[in-house]
Amino acid sequence: MHETERHRIILSAVQERPIVTVSELVSLTGTSEATIRRDIATLHAAKRLRRVRGGAEALTPPPLPGLAGRTFAVNQAINSDQKQAIAREAVALCDDGEAIIINGGTTTFQMVHPLANRRLQVLTNSFPIAEHLLKNSKNTVMLPGGALYREQNIILSPFASDMTRHYYAKRMFMGAHALGPIGLMEADPLLIQAEEKLIDQADELVVLVDSSKFDNRSSLVLCPLERIDIVITDEGISDRTASMLEAAEIRLIVAQTGRVRDAGAG
Repeated sequence: MHETERHRIILSAVQERPIVTVSELVSLTGTSEATIRRDIATLHAAKRLRRVRGGAEALTPPPLPGLAGRTFAVNQAINSDQKQAIAREAVALCDDGEAIIINGGTTTFQMVHPLANRRLQVLTNSFPIAEHLLKNSKNTVMLPGGALYREQNIILSPFASDMTRHYYAKRMFMGAHALGPIGLMEADPLLIQAEEKLIDQADELVVLVDSSKFDNRSSLVLCPLERIDIVITDEGISDRTASMLEAAEIRLIVAQTGRVRDAGAG
Protein backbone atom coordinates (compact mmCIF):
# COMPACT_ATOMS: atom_id res chain seq x y z
CA MET A 1 0.00 0.00 0.00
CA HIS A 2 1.32 3.44 -0.96
CA GLU A 3 2.23 5.91 1.78
CA THR A 4 -0.50 8.33 0.72
CA GLU A 5 -3.13 5.59 1.02
CA ARG A 6 -1.85 4.58 4.47
CA HIS A 7 -1.97 8.17 5.67
CA ARG A 8 -5.55 8.53 4.44
CA ILE A 9 -6.60 5.38 6.33
CA ILE A 10 -4.79 6.45 9.50
CA LEU A 11 -6.36 9.90 9.49
CA SER A 12 -9.79 8.42 8.86
CA ALA A 13 -9.37 5.95 11.74
CA VAL A 14 -8.34 8.59 14.29
CA GLN A 15 -11.42 10.64 13.45
CA GLU A 16 -13.70 7.73 14.35
CA ARG A 17 -12.56 7.23 17.94
CA PRO A 18 -10.47 9.01 20.58
CA ILE A 19 -7.36 6.81 20.26
CA VAL A 20 -6.36 4.23 17.64
CA THR A 21 -3.64 1.74 18.55
CA VAL A 22 -0.69 0.77 16.39
CA SER A 23 -1.94 -2.84 16.19
CA GLU A 24 -5.34 -1.68 14.91
CA LEU A 25 -3.66 0.41 12.21
CA VAL A 26 -1.48 -2.55 11.25
CA SER A 27 -4.66 -4.60 10.71
CA LEU A 28 -6.33 -1.83 8.73
CA THR A 29 -3.39 -1.21 6.40
CA GLY A 30 -1.76 -4.64 6.22
CA THR A 31 1.68 -3.18 6.94
CA SER A 32 4.25 -3.60 9.70
CA GLU A 33 4.35 -1.91 13.10
CA ALA A 34 7.57 -0.13 12.12
CA THR A 35 5.91 1.36 9.04
CA ILE A 36 2.87 2.50 11.03
CA ARG A 37 5.04 4.11 13.69
CA ARG A 38 6.94 6.02 10.99
CA ASP A 39 3.64 7.12 9.43
CA ILE A 40 2.35 8.34 12.81
CA ALA A 41 5.58 10.27 13.39
CA THR A 42 5.29 11.87 9.95
CA LEU A 43 1.67 12.89 10.46
CA HIS A 44 2.44 14.13 13.98
CA ALA A 45 5.23 16.36 12.63
CA ALA A 46 2.83 17.68 9.97
CA LYS A 47 0.32 18.49 12.75
CA ARG A 48 -2.35 16.24 11.24
CA LEU A 49 -2.71 14.04 14.33
CA ARG A 50 -1.18 13.66 17.79
CA ARG A 51 1.20 10.81 18.57
CA VAL A 52 0.43 9.07 21.88
CA ARG A 53 1.91 6.06 23.62
CA GLY A 54 0.96 2.98 21.60
CA GLY A 55 -0.95 4.81 18.89
CA ALA A 56 -2.41 8.11 17.74
CA GLU A 57 -5.32 10.44 18.41
CA ALA A 58 -7.11 13.16 16.47
CA LEU A 59 -6.17 16.80 17.05
CA THR A 60 -9.90 17.52 17.26
CA PRO A 61 -11.80 14.81 19.14
CA PRO A 62 -14.80 13.18 17.44
CA PRO A 63 -18.22 14.69 18.26
CA LEU A 64 -19.37 11.54 20.08
CA PRO A 65 -17.33 9.63 22.67
CA GLY A 66 -15.88 6.46 21.24
CA LEU A 67 -16.83 3.02 22.44
CA ALA A 68 -14.37 0.63 24.03
CA GLY A 69 -13.21 -2.33 21.95
CA ARG A 70 -11.98 -2.82 18.40
CA THR A 71 -13.71 -1.14 15.48
CA PHE A 72 -16.17 -2.95 13.21
CA ALA A 73 -13.65 -2.84 10.34
CA VAL A 74 -10.93 -4.51 12.42
CA ASN A 75 -13.21 -7.14 13.96
CA GLN A 76 -14.67 -8.10 10.61
CA ALA A 77 -11.42 -9.70 9.48
CA ILE A 78 -10.94 -11.79 12.64
CA ASN A 79 -12.10 -15.46 12.59
CA SER A 80 -14.28 -14.74 9.55
CA ASP A 81 -14.79 -18.41 8.57
CA GLN A 82 -16.01 -19.31 12.04
CA LYS A 83 -18.34 -16.31 12.11
CA GLN A 84 -19.93 -17.30 8.80
CA ALA A 85 -20.55 -20.86 10.00
CA ILE A 86 -22.00 -19.60 13.29
CA ALA A 87 -24.29 -17.17 11.48
CA ARG A 88 -25.67 -19.89 9.19
CA GLU A 89 -26.73 -21.95 12.20
CA ALA A 90 -28.31 -18.89 13.80
CA VAL A 91 -30.52 -18.25 10.77
CA ALA A 92 -31.46 -21.94 10.66
CA LEU A 93 -33.25 -21.41 13.99
CA CYS A 94 -35.65 -18.90 12.40
CA ASP A 95 -38.96 -19.51 10.66
CA ASP A 96 -40.39 -17.12 8.07
CA GLY A 97 -42.79 -14.62 9.58
CA GLU A 98 -41.06 -14.50 12.96
CA ALA A 99 -40.01 -11.29 14.65
CA ILE A 100 -36.37 -11.27 15.74
CA ILE A 101 -33.78 -8.85 17.10
CA ILE A 102 -30.22 -8.78 15.76
CA ASN A 103 -27.73 -6.83 17.82
CA GLY A 104 -24.88 -5.08 16.04
CA GLY A 105 -21.59 -6.96 15.64
CA THR A 106 -19.39 -8.63 13.07
CA THR A 107 -20.60 -12.16 13.84
CA THR A 108 -24.27 -11.17 13.72
CA PHE A 109 -23.56 -9.23 10.52
CA GLN A 110 -22.80 -12.53 8.81
CA MET A 111 -26.46 -13.47 9.30
CA VAL A 112 -27.41 -11.10 6.46
CA HIS A 113 -26.28 -13.57 3.76
CA PRO A 114 -28.42 -16.58 4.75
CA LEU A 115 -31.25 -14.14 5.54
CA ALA A 116 -31.31 -13.01 1.91
CA ASN A 117 -33.89 -15.71 1.05
CA ARG A 118 -35.99 -15.35 4.18
CA ARG A 119 -38.95 -13.18 5.18
CA LEU A 120 -38.75 -12.10 8.81
CA GLN A 121 -39.40 -8.98 10.83
CA VAL A 122 -35.99 -7.74 11.97
CA LEU A 123 -35.23 -5.07 14.54
CA THR A 124 -31.53 -4.21 14.53
CA ASN A 125 -29.36 -1.45 15.94
CA SER A 126 -26.72 -2.22 13.31
CA PHE A 127 -26.56 0.20 10.39
CA PRO A 128 -24.66 -2.27 8.11
CA ILE A 129 -27.13 -5.08 8.87
CA ALA A 130 -30.13 -2.86 8.16
CA GLU A 131 -28.61 -1.48 4.96
CA HIS A 132 -27.71 -4.92 3.61
CA LEU A 133 -31.10 -6.47 4.38
CA LEU A 134 -32.93 -3.55 2.80
CA LYS A 135 -30.91 -3.84 -0.40
CA ASN A 136 -30.66 -7.62 -0.68
CA SER A 137 -33.69 -9.23 0.97
CA LYS A 138 -37.44 -8.98 1.48
CA ASN A 139 -37.23 -8.97 5.27
CA THR A 140 -39.02 -6.18 7.11
CA VAL A 141 -36.38 -4.03 8.81
CA MET A 142 -36.81 -1.69 11.77
CA LEU A 143 -34.22 0.60 13.37
CA PRO A 144 -34.30 2.16 16.84
CA GLY A 145 -33.73 5.89 17.20
CA GLY A 146 -30.45 7.27 18.48
CA ALA A 147 -26.96 8.33 17.52
CA LEU A 148 -24.86 6.37 15.04
CA TYR A 149 -21.49 5.37 16.51
CA ARG A 150 -19.21 5.11 13.54
CA GLU A 151 -16.51 2.85 14.98
CA GLN A 152 -18.92 -0.03 15.72
CA ASN A 153 -21.55 1.06 13.15
CA ILE A 154 -24.35 0.76 15.70
CA ILE A 155 -27.20 3.01 16.78
CA LEU A 156 -27.46 3.76 20.49
CA SER A 157 -30.19 5.80 22.16
CA PRO A 158 -29.52 7.81 25.33
CA PHE A 159 -33.21 7.62 26.29
CA ALA A 160 -34.72 4.93 28.50
CA SER A 161 -37.97 4.94 26.54
CA ASP A 162 -37.68 4.45 22.79
CA MET A 163 -39.35 2.35 20.10
CA THR A 164 -37.63 -0.86 21.24
CA ARG A 165 -40.05 -0.96 24.18
CA HIS A 166 -42.88 -1.50 21.70
CA TYR A 167 -41.26 -4.39 19.82
CA TYR A 168 -41.64 -8.05 20.78
CA ALA A 169 -39.37 -10.74 19.37
CA LYS A 170 -39.24 -14.50 19.68
CA ARG A 171 -35.44 -14.42 19.69
CA MET A 172 -32.62 -11.95 20.06
CA PHE A 173 -29.32 -12.76 18.38
CA MET A 174 -26.21 -11.07 19.71
CA GLY A 175 -22.45 -11.33 19.93
CA ALA A 176 -20.38 -10.30 22.93
CA HIS A 177 -16.95 -9.18 24.04
CA ALA A 178 -16.64 -12.21 26.30
CA LEU A 179 -18.53 -15.18 27.73
CA GLY A 180 -17.49 -16.87 30.96
CA PRO A 181 -18.76 -18.47 34.17
CA ILE A 182 -20.02 -15.12 35.46
CA GLY A 183 -22.06 -14.51 32.30
CA LEU A 184 -22.09 -12.41 29.16
CA MET A 185 -19.64 -9.50 29.22
CA GLU A 186 -19.23 -6.29 27.22
CA ALA A 187 -16.45 -3.71 27.01
CA ASP A 188 -18.45 -0.49 27.24
CA PRO A 189 -21.23 0.71 29.59
CA LEU A 190 -23.12 2.32 26.69
CA LEU A 191 -23.38 -1.08 25.02
CA ILE A 192 -24.61 -2.61 28.27
CA GLN A 193 -27.35 0.01 28.54
CA ALA A 194 -28.56 -0.50 24.97
CA GLU A 195 -28.38 -4.29 25.01
CA GLU A 196 -30.27 -4.62 28.30
CA LYS A 197 -33.24 -2.89 26.67
CA LEU A 198 -33.16 -5.21 23.67
CA ILE A 199 -32.79 -8.39 25.72
CA ASP A 200 -35.93 -7.52 27.69
CA GLN A 201 -37.97 -7.55 24.47
CA ALA A 202 -37.16 -11.14 23.44
CA ASP A 203 -38.31 -14.52 24.76
CA GLU A 204 -35.04 -16.29 23.90
CA LEU A 205 -31.48 -15.01 23.92
CA VAL A 206 -29.16 -16.59 21.35
CA VAL A 207 -25.47 -15.72 21.72
CA LEU A 208 -23.17 -15.96 18.70
CA VAL A 209 -19.51 -16.10 19.74
CA ASP A 210 -16.46 -17.66 18.17
CA SER A 211 -14.44 -19.79 20.58
CA SER A 212 -11.85 -17.06 21.22
CA LYS A 213 -14.48 -15.11 23.18
CA PHE A 214 -14.42 -17.71 25.97
CA ASP A 215 -10.87 -16.59 26.80
CA ASN A 216 -11.75 -12.88 26.97
CA ARG A 217 -12.81 -11.10 30.14
CA SER A 218 -14.32 -7.72 31.05
CA SER A 219 -15.30 -5.88 34.22
CA LEU A 220 -18.79 -5.23 32.80
CA VAL A 221 -21.36 -8.04 33.00
CA LEU A 222 -24.42 -7.75 30.76
CA CYS A 223 -26.35 -10.75 32.08
CA PRO A 224 -25.75 -14.05 33.93
CA LEU A 225 -25.50 -17.38 32.14
CA GLU A 226 -29.03 -18.24 33.29
CA ARG A 227 -30.50 -15.60 30.94
CA ILE A 228 -28.92 -17.24 27.87
CA ASP A 229 -30.94 -19.90 26.06
CA ILE A 230 -28.63 -20.90 23.19
CA VAL A 231 -24.92 -20.43 22.47
CA ILE A 232 -23.64 -20.95 18.93
CA THR A 233 -19.86 -21.22 18.58
CA ASP A 234 -17.20 -23.05 16.58
CA GLU A 235 -15.30 -26.30 17.05
CA GLY A 236 -12.53 -24.53 18.98
CA ILE A 237 -14.63 -24.60 22.17
CA SER A 238 -12.97 -26.58 24.97
CA ASP A 239 -14.64 -29.48 26.78
CA ARG A 240 -14.41 -27.48 30.00
CA THR A 241 -16.32 -24.55 28.49
CA ALA A 242 -18.91 -26.88 26.97
CA SER A 243 -19.44 -28.44 30.40
CA MET A 244 -19.87 -24.97 31.94
CA LEU A 245 -22.65 -24.15 29.46
CA GLU A 246 -24.26 -27.55 29.95
CA ALA A 247 -24.31 -27.04 33.72
CA ALA A 248 -26.15 -23.75 33.15
CA GLU A 249 -28.71 -25.63 31.00
CA ILE A 250 -27.77 -23.69 27.89
CA ARG A 251 -28.29 -25.37 24.53
CA LEU A 252 -24.93 -25.49 22.75
CA ILE A 253 -24.65 -25.55 18.97
CA VAL A 254 -21.15 -26.06 17.57
CA ALA A 255 -20.85 -24.93 13.97
CA GLN A 256 -18.28 -26.61 11.76
CA THR A 257 -17.39 -26.39 8.09
CA GLY A 258 -20.04 -28.29 6.21
CA ARG A 259 -21.78 -29.71 9.27
CA VAL A 260 -23.02 -28.87 12.76
CA ARG A 261 -22.93 -30.66 16.08
CA ASP A 262 -25.79 -29.91 18.46
CA ALA A 263 -24.81 -30.65 22.04
CA GLY A 264 -28.41 -30.18 23.22
CA ALA A 265 -29.34 -28.89 26.62
CA GLY A 266 -27.99 -29.88 29.96
